[in-house]
Amino acid sequence: MAIHLRNATVFLCFYILALSVCVLGRPATFLEDFKVTWSESHIRQIDGGRAIQLVLDQNSGCGFASKRQYLFGRVSMKIKLIPGDSAGTVTAFYMNSNTDAVRDELDFEFLGNRTGQPYTVQTNIYAHGKGDREQRVNLWFDPAADFHTYSILWNHHHIVFYVDDMPIRVYKNSGRVPFPMNQPMGVYSTLWEADDWATRGGLEKIDWSKAPFYSYYRDFDIEGCPVPGPANCASNPRNWWEANTYQALSAMEARKYRWVRLNHMIYDYCTDKSRYPVTPPECLAGI
Repeated sequence: MAIHLRNATVFLCFYILALSVCVLGRPATFLEDFKVTWSESHIRQIDGGRAIQLVLDQNSGCGFASKRQYLFGRVSMKIKLIPGDSAGTVTAFYMNSNTDAVRDELDFEFLGNRTGQPYTVQTNIYAHGKGDREQRVNLWFDPAADFHTYSILWNHHHIVFYVDDMPIRVYKNSGRVPFPMNQPMGVYSTLWEADDWATRGGLEKIDWSKAPFYSYYRDFDIEGCPVPGPANCASNPRNWWEANTYQALSAMEARKYRWVRLNHMIYDYCTDKSRYPVTPPECLAGI
């Protein structure tokens, strides 16, 4: 059994039916669950630490990471991206096993653009060291005008990337392809310059006269099995994210998923025959 706690600052470990359960709820402040990993001077706490500002200038970008790793669950953050001319910048929010040869990683990368052009979100999945599974979607709203929620759901059945309540990507555990099952992952975010590839394949360079660039985060939400923690938490079928409701998209979610991909997807490695003459097997697994 696990508890789904959305609005409390808690760390609960308890015993029910001899099953130890460890569940994390939403922290009240950034520093409760996270630490700065890169350029502390470029991450500023706001509202008593309940929100943060990331800064990119010609001197440095910045990054942060969770203090713990997790095995299955859901992570989400509300992010407000760089307004105006953000070409050449990348704001990334991702999970990573912090291993080399057999890395598991689940990526949101927000690719900046010239003023008036849509923001692109790139997702990628590394499983057992194999990546190169990029998909790109143009966001259907201005992500710099207000906060939006970006989430990753990860259970034994699938991985789902959400933008607000819209699923934009599904990676099924079909049994035919590698799937992250055994390595815990930390939660990371960075703001950095990547104008050699980020905007129109590197054609649009960063305009440093517009610097500094800012992105904002709040409502840090990690709900999952922390590692180290009770050994049987990750395999506990009573965790809320393992329930039947979360093992596949609902009919409504499936309609939203198809709408996003039909109207806003601009690149899918599954259909890139120059890279993959034979369609990768995970692309045939459906949703």
